[in-house]
Amino acid sequence: MEDTRAIRIEDDGGVRHLVLCRPEAMNTITPQLRDELDDALESADRDPSVKVILLRAEGRAFCAGFGLDWSTAAQAGERAGERAGTRAWDSVADLQMIGRFASTWAKLFTIGKPTIAAVQGWCVAGGTDFVLNADIILAGESAVFGYPPARVWGTPEAPWVWVARLGLERAKRYLLTGDEIPAPEAARIGMILECVPDDALLERATSLAQRMALMPLNQLRMLKLLCNQSAQALQPDTSRLLGCLFDGVARHTQEGLDFVTRAQEVGFRQAVRERDAPFGDYGERGRSS
Repeated sequence: MEDTRAIRIEDDGGVRHLVLCRPEAMNTITPQLRDELDDALESADRDPSVKVILLRAEGRAFCAGFGLDWSTAAQAGERAGERAGTRAWDSVADLQMIGRFASTWAKLFTIGKPTIAAVQGWCVAGGTDFVLNADIILAGESAVFGYPPARVWGTPEAPWVWVARLGLERAKRYLLTGDEIPAPEAARIGMILECVPDDALLERATSLAQRMALMPLNQLRMLKLLCNQSAQALQPDTSRLLGCLFDGVARHTQEGLDFVTRAQEVGFRQAVRERDAPFGDYGERGRSS
């Protein structure tokens, strides 16, 4: 029977690997991925044999964001219902929907055990929504981060992680443009811990996870909790609430609605190309040059 999982689980001593395993889809975010990740994180946190969680991915992208095929189609269906005279956009229902995703990503930060992410290739848009919650991020030198939906049709679900990692001014610099952040630059500005050669990424991340796993589990839990307490000054819960609320609003501005209409007319890939063409980055870098 064909394996249709979004996440594969592998154990290596005290390290549990959670592997995003839809490389043909660039590991885009779906409700299935959200639910499998939520279950996997809860299970790993409860399992006394697991000390460290290593999140990694197969293929040329760690995560290319939310799947625009299903998400733009879902909003187009919502608009069709509005035109037919059925219920208008429900901001509370929208908040509950996107909040389910944000609550899952937050578990990378809130569960008691250390979480490490090993990032290769694209990690953009919704991919940053969840990976920036990890305790430690390593990336291959060809990895690219960024939040291009800042240009239209979205806001980060947890803006506090941008400020926590980059500082207020740099967070504004990248969110107010949606510009891409190559992995070497991401390491230089503190967005991630380390940038390594692509072919050394898995070995380096696994080695760090195994080194942490030498520690007693109770020590790991206490030390993570102590570190996390300092982040409370940034009000993570309030940040997630506001981020999720504004994300819904951004998808229902006139510009957001126009983006969905365009995606239905020409396909979401072309709509994204048109969004990014004036900036000449992400997938447009090679095209424009």
